[in-house]
Amino acid sequence: METDTRSLDHLGIVAAVFDRLGIADVIDSRMPKLRQHKLEHSVIVKAMVLNGLGFVGQRLYLFPEFYERLPVERLLGDGVYASDLNDDAIGRTLDAIYEHGATDLFNEIALKVMGELELGVQRLHADTTSFSVHGSYEGFNGGRSIEITLGHSKDSRMDLKQFVLSLVTNQDGIPLFAKAHSGNASDRNTIIASFLKIKSGLNLEDCAYYIADSAVYTEPNIRMLGREMKWITRVPATIKECEMLLDSDVEMAECRDARYRCFSTTSDYGGVQQKWVIYQSEPMRDLKAERFEKLLEKDGAKARRSLAKLKRREFACEADALKEAELWARDHPLYRFSHISLKKVCKRADKKRGRPKNGEKLIEIYFIDADIELDQEKVEKTKSRLGRFIIATNDLNIDPDTLLSYYKGQQEVERGFRFLKDKSFRVAEVYLKKEERIEALAMIMVLSLMIYSVAEWLIRKRLQESNQSIPNQLKKPTQKPTLKWIAFMFLGVTEVNIWLCGEKHQKIANLNENTLKIIKLFGPECEKYYGLER
Repeated sequence: METDTRSLDHLGIVAAVFDRLGIADVIDSRMPKLRQHKLEHSVIVKAMVLNGLGFVGQRLYLFPEFYERLPVERLLGDGVYASDLNDDAIGRTLDAIYEHGATDLFNEIALKVMGELELGVQRLHADTTSFSVHGSYEGFNGGRSIEITLGHSKDSRMDLKQFVLSLVTNQDGIPLFAKAHSGNASDRNTIIASFLKIKSGLNLEDCAYYIADSAVYTEPNIRMLGREMKWITRVPATIKECEMLLDSDVEMAECRDARYRCFSTTSDYGGVQQKWVIYQSEPMRDLKAERFEKLLEKDGAKARRSLAKLKRREFACEADALKEAELWARDHPLYRFSHISLKKVCKRADKKRGRPKNGEKLIEIYFIDADIELDQEKVEKTKSRLGRFIIATNDLNIDPDTLLSYYKGQQEVERGFRFLKDKSFRVAEVYLKKEERIEALAMIMVLSLMIYSVAEWLIRKRLQESNQSIPNQLKKPTQKPTLKWIAFMFLGVTEVNIWLCGEKHQKIANLNENTLKIIKLFGPECEKYYGLER
């Protein structure tokens, strides 16, 4: 008797969701396999998604080694072996994705997914992030590919070149649009382009809200969004109108969420009538108050050094000295002069030292003599304004509580970026040499996030529909497990091959009550991978 074991773990779930969404059909219809290639592009893409969601820290260039321990034929089809999943096969698929158009292919997959599932698209959240890259590149050739270059790094890696990824998700965090951009792309341009592209490319509900952070809020963008698309965004505090409103005395009302208070007004910034709501977050105010006290100590030392420098300056007349004192006070609004006076000094016009001669013409110069103190009234006023921010929308009828709730959903797209940058998702560390392949790989990364998000959405939906639960990390029942927790629960699930008298027998080992429940909730596509066909 001979035996052989292969780690299946949670990858059967990933493969099942890939099948359930019909992704292979979209890929093979757009990028048919060439005669001289053994595997369809859909098989390679599926293998890359399995690699990306394996949570084992394997990098892309270790791709074949990743599959040596797995039941490859079970996951990818009869006749597929780990040796088939080599650099050449991956490179050909990435090139094919680029030639077809990575963004177009993802949009077509998104349309297919929306047709397969009843996804909510009432709210669309957009954001961008940067991915730092290592190694050398062939360089930008002036074509249509992205440029790997230096730019504003959101990871604070200014020493590395990067590319930028824009992402749009629905309210459940499921990606519906993705596009890679050059490393120096601007958020204010990429986000608005994403909104316009997804509006034209996907069949969305007219009542959908397009939601983004303050980077999108510029006069040209507001005019471009106009009145037809419903949008929600945060107003940058750098806008003068916003700055004045945040510092104004307004009577704020309690929100349904007791942690917030709000005040509503209107604006026509960018020529579009819109609703502005000032919110004040109590937790944010408390946090900023602590930081404010620490900064106040440092600011006091800076203010005193600045005053000492001012007191050493010479002025030609009293008016100039007083004007400069006013400017200093404007630059240090939390301080006031506890004492200020001017000192007149006569000095020789030729700037020579020593006692002036009899009758020598002297010039008069003035010095500021002043002391400062904290303006406690302004300090308390500033502290009372901490934790304020403004959210704007062109939906004049939405209530402040709903508006805040919708905007806070922006964390879904931010959660997606955290997932893509998670060190357990090592395919996000890019080690390719061609910009075209990096652009294609970015699409694979977001496709992996889509599979992850859909799998999580499906299991939560079916647990709630069937009124069932599974134990969480604290062994308490939950209907909202993460896929990473489910992956942990499936650790050790193994395909066992046994040869008896030359005949091969297969079984799946180490399934338990909870893993069996999860498999059945995912349905027939998942049961197939775990040997539970009905």
